[in-house]
Amino acid sequence: MLKIKNLHAKVDGKEILKGVNLEVLPGEIHAIMGPNGSGKSTLASVIAGNEDFEITKGEVIFEGEDLEDASPEERAHKGIFLSFQYPVEIPGVSVTNFMKTAINESRKGRGMKDMPANQMLKLIREKSELLDIDRKFLSRSLNEGFSGGEKKRNEIFQMAMLEPKLAILDETDSGLDIDALRIVANGVNKLKSKENAVIVITHYQRLLEYIVPDKVHVIHDGKIVKSGSKELALQLEEKGYDWLKQETVV
Repeated sequence: MLKIKNLHAKVDGKEILKGVNLEVLPGEIHAIMGPNGSGKSTLASVIAGNEDFEITKGEVIFEGEDLEDASPEERAHKGIFLSFQYPVEIPGVSVTNFMKTAINESRKGRGMKDMPANQMLKLIREKSELLDIDRKFLSRSLNEGFSGGEKKRNEIFQMAMLEPKLAILDETDSGLDIDALRIVANGVNKLKSKENAVIVITHYQRLLEYIVPDKVHVIHDGKIVKSGSKELALQLEEKGYDWLKQETVV
């Protein structure tokens, strides 16, 4: 589904990614870990098409197509979803209306007509029930006055509604207590299928107790220096990152 080859990228003239290689297959969950400033969020932003970041070398291939010239909107229409570490507040726009607009814009980008209103309402009802979301929540302004847990749950609701092929969760566990973490992880697990894939970016092994990855990768200084099974995350919890600095990709 996703193939990244020798990816180099910079922002504000500074090189952040220095040769990332990664392959993600349908049905897989990949966790990306690493110390602050190692390039985790930059990698997520580059895959999603954030125009602040410039690719200087390498390729991002999604379902056999080079994404180099694709805008963030085009990537979203193709099925790439990025859950933000710090979701923005949009006063005056309800969660429901935001989702209706997002879904219909995505359909338009694929040459489809707007989703009929009754079908949209049915989808909203199904997905909110799947994620145990209160109906009152859906009428609130997007992220305005939301707790950290509510913001992250809303991101997972958006993911459920849009049904992306590749979901990238950028530090979704940031600032969550254990109950909110369980709720978010449960939502991700319910949405997993053989047709989609998930990349989880996290500092901590605790999220991976609830979202069990097929593979764990460690980024250090702009490169993936080690890959392994979920046991690698346990090693990182015990030893930190220093012992990996001299490692090469497995």
